[in-house]
Amino acid sequence: MLIGYMRVSKSDGSQVLDLQRDALLQAGVLAENLYHDFASGKNDERQGLEACLKALRVGDTLIVWKLDRLGRNLRHLVNTVHELSSKDIYFKVLTGQGASIDTTTPQGKLVFGIFAALAEFERDLISERTKAGLASARSRGRKGGAPYKMTAAKLQLLQAAMKQGKTHVSDLSKELGITRQTLYRYVSPEGELRKDGQKLLNIT
Repeated sequence: MLIGYMRVSKSDGSQVLDLQRDALLQAGVLAENLYHDFASGKNDERQGLEACLKALRVGDTLIVWKLDRLGRNLRHLVNTVHELSSKDIYFKVLTGQGASIDTTTPQGKLVFGIFAALAEFERDLISERTKAGLASARSRGRKGGAPYKMTAAKLQLLQAAMKQGKTHVSDLSKELGITRQTLYRYVSPEGELRKDGQKLLNIT
């Protein structure tokens, strides 16, 4: 069975699915086997894609109009197609830079293998650069890791929320973009300023 997936980034009418739908129907996908999302490709939660992947069975082929309709990035794309392959499900791209990908054919599998190799290369390169950057920072007396994201404005909101006594620390940390450890460095569970908090607000 052929299953089609379509995606556009906006749902305000400025982008439509017509071009993708026509191409998928012409490729042999039945209308009832089309799934779609109105969401950014960077969005982790795409209900249409989730439903599409759940509908696929052994021997089915997932077809997309262009390669970027499916994956958030090259690594996500490779992982998704590898997972499909492990379940004996095929993948085909109709147009664009990935038009040579068709895992129902030996040539298409070869092309996808090249994409997979590039994804692995990208991952190793990023890892190598990160390690080199950390080593360079340590040689200059700096510790690696992301800087703290606490600001005076965040700290004041944090104080007020903690003093209410009904605050979920995990939710509050997520909302402010900090870790629980960072939160407790600046305030106590009762919302009282700690040494780092007093220093940030210039309180002596």
